[in-house]
Amino acid sequence: MATVTLKGVKKIYDNKVTAVHDFTLDIADKEFIVLVGPSGCGKSTTLRMIAGLEDISEGDLIIGDKRMNDVEPKDRDIAMVFQSYALYPHMTVYENMAFALKLRKMPKDEIDKRVREAAEILDITQYLDRKPKALSGGQRQRVAIGRAIVREPQVFLMDEPLSNLDAKLRNQMRAEIIKLRQRIDTTFVYVTHDQTEAMTLGDRIVIMKDGFIQQIGTPQQVFDNPTNIFVAGFIGSPQMNFFNGTVAKVGDKYQLSVHGATMDLTAEACKALAEKGISSKDVTVGIRPEHIHFAPKGGAHTITATVDVSEMMGSEIYLHVSTDGKDVVLRVPTTDLPAEYRAGIPYGTEVKFTFPADLIHLFDPETELNLL
Repeated sequence: MATVTLKGVKKIYDNKVTAVHDFTLDIADKEFIVLVGPSGCGKSTTLRMIAGLEDISEGDLIIGDKRMNDVEPKDRDIAMVFQSYALYPHMTVYENMAFALKLRKMPKDEIDKRVREAAEILDITQYLDRKPKALSGGQRQRVAIGRAIVREPQVFLMDEPLSNLDAKLRNQMRAEIIKLRQRIDTTFVYVTHDQTEAMTLGDRIVIMKDGFIQQIGTPQQVFDNPTNIFVAGFIGSPQMNFFNGTVAKVGDKYQLSVHGATMDLTAEACKALAEKGISSKDVTVGIRPEHIHFAPKGGAHTITATVDVSEMMGSEIYLHVSTDGKDVVLRVPTTDLPAEYRAGIPYGTEVKFTFPADLIHLFDPETELNLL
């Protein structure tokens, strides 16, 4: 098993485009790290540099205690699972899984043992004699994972392995990967653009944008304390709502004014703002759709809005409303709704909502950094 360390790693292409800037990360032995971000953020390039499929322009890659920058991919003791499965169509599942071990001239009985153990873990024993074309997408992806497992690598790399599967199968395979991780106990680096995958799989998440790391933390840390507006909007579904507001010091406390509502901030928020020497400031207010509550009647702390779209999801409603021309999404459990609204809320209905002070995020509109 192995630790993986990237120190100031950069990828600069021949056309002088920098795809990855100063990527620094320490991955512990047996840790499951997820690189997540929108298309083109540099996450797959970073993974390919760890694999040796892309040269490292600057910086160091250390696996275990050995610098790997100039080591051939086959000598890095890593295994990679691609989005496209990349199976040999003319070979059976068994032959696909055994192929890398045969190249290593491993004894036949050891190959057989490893292939059958991996097939057992992945529940594909019954398909060992089939060719890939006779398998479904989910089964093929299991074969691709099995082919990597049999090599018993120090580090397991996965590049968007579930993006070719339909939604139901993706959920199922996500659960399979969690189980697999508990059984094979190795270091994982997993790339995805899907924040649900990142949140459910990762011990820690590395959120990237435009080749830069935005934040590294546990799923709960990045959800509760996003470092900037980008992370706040990227993590969470539906995404966080943002409002224009102002904070002002009143005595030894701070008050937030947003869309006609006024509310006192928590002691922790007041302390954070006071430490920054803020007396009054325009802010971007972030609040997650699930943290907004209906208010039965209006008051100083409520915002009035009208309903545009009501999306019934069964156990909850996604309610799109507008207030002062601003679109806001509320995620409301159907059990919290008045009986007449259980089936949906008609277009144009006026509603009032509020949110708890301890779930408010405040960002600087210029730097976009979290003020709290």
